[in-house]
Amino acid sequence: MGDCIFCKIANGEIPSATLYEDEEFRVILDLGPASKGHSLILPKKHAANIYELPDETAGKAMILAKKMAGKLRDALNCDGFNVVQNNGEIAGQTVFHFHMHLIPRYEGDGVGLTWKPGELSGEVRDEILKKIKE
Repeated sequence: MGDCIFCKIANGEIPSATLYEDEEFRVILDLGPASKGHSLILPKKHAANIYELPDETAGKAMILAKKMAGKLRDALNCDGFNVVQNNGEIAGQTVFHFHMHLIPRYEGDGVGLTWKPGELSGEVRDEILKKIKE
């Protein structure tokens, strides 16, 4: 994708504050951080979302997320951690290149990643189970 900003960043065409890089990924500090140390994992090969991401790349991204979360936790002494991955505009995806957010959390940081829990009815549960198992 020649016009994808995350492709350009991941492949070094646009400068970034790079925390980690290998043949397949670049991890950068987010320019619009939710908290101190908010970072992004960017695959170098374009996939718009998790549905397009090859299984092998998805697995490696999660392993890298675990590694980087530990490094960030140790370096920043944060109180917790969110690993967030959005797919589709309705889910909050604003750049359509698969990426994972690594968000260090601090007591009183005001970062809101919660929702009001609903209730799973037996009817909805059965409907979903049937559709997925078809």
